[in-house]
Formats: sequence, C-alpha cells, structure tokens
Amino acid sequence: MSRLTVFLIALGGLVAISALTLFLTLPGGQANYPERASGTPLIGGPFELVAHDGQTVTDETFRGNFTLIYFGFTYCPDVCPTELQVMSGALDLLGEDAEKVRPLLITVDPERDTADIMAQYVANFHPRLMGLTGTPEQISTAASAYRVYYEKVEDPESNAAYTMDHSSVVYLMGPDGNFIAHFGPGTGPEKMAERIQAAINAN
Repeated sequence: MSRLTVFLIALGGLVAISALTLFLTLPGGQANYPERASGTPLIGGPFELVAHDGQTVTDETFRGNFTLIYFGFTYCPDVCPTELQVMSGALDLLGEDAEKVRPLLITVDPERDTADIMAQYVANFHPRLMGLTGTPEQISTAASAYRVYYEKVEDPESNAAYTMDHSSVVYLMGPDGNFIAHFGPGTGPEKMAERIQAAINAN
C-alpha cells in the first residue's frame, strides 16, 4: 500500500470522526440527540432485562413511574459510584415524591455483573435503586435505545483483567416512557432533584 493511499485512508477517518462529533454535540458540550418528528429526542425504547432479584423486567414494567436510568458497571472505580451517589442524593431531596421515581442501574458488563452481584452492589446506594443485567445481546439492545456507548478495554494493571469504557449520562424518563431530560457528569443532586421535581409537578 502506497504512502498516498495510507494518507487518504487516515484523512477519511479523521473527517468521519469530526462529522460524528459535530453531529452528537452542540456548542458548550450539550448532547445533540436525533429527534422524532415531534421534536422529542430519540432516547429510550423496548428492552427486556433481569432485575437484581432475578425477575425479568421490560420497559413496560416501569410505566406509571418516572425513571432515572444510568448505564454503568459494578467494577467501575469512580465515575459510576459517584453518579449513583448523586442520584441517591437527589432522591433524598425529593422526600415523599421519591416514591414516584424508580432509579435504575443497567450494567454494561453482563459478563461479570450477575443478578447476585448487582444485588450486593445496589445495596450500597438508595433503597429504591434497582440493578438490571441480562445477556450481552439484551444489554446491547438497551444501550442502543438510549444511545449509550460502551466498550470492553483490557486493563493489565488491574486484577480484573479488563475494564469498561462507557458514556456517563443519567436519563430522566417520564411515566409514559418518553425522554424528559439528561444529566451529565458534574451535575449535583440539588440540580437533579430540582429538574425531577419540576417534571413531577408538571405531570
């Protein structure tokens, strides 16, 4: 392969990456998700997973409740527990209205995160937090519905052998399963609780 051919391939890759970045983000770093004809972002959709108590659940299981959804994994060293603590703090601030919200942790590491492991892990956070796992195919379907990126990455310095690279976004979904808002890293529990409360009051 000639140097010119290699250069053109590399250039094409850079152009594709730049176009994707521009498509997914707005100025200021806010996510720019594809939208339905109604203007609602294409976030959410059907899934079938296994709860940490071993019961099969689907997206329909949570109809009638607001849901806070986060994709992470139990071996995550810092980002995931931080976001789950923020979610827990926000629910505490909601008081009795927290009963109207179901927080969900959907693993992106089904190879290690069995239902039993998820049960042990979510017990460290809010009592309403439900851990969801499933087959790799089921996790892929759920992650695709929520536009979540994740990838297995070798980690020779860790006893776990590998880690998971993934996007870190908390989604607020309405009782009808439709997208309401998302919260990026750095969002505090007060701001999250304020937005959830506004959604509850408007419902």
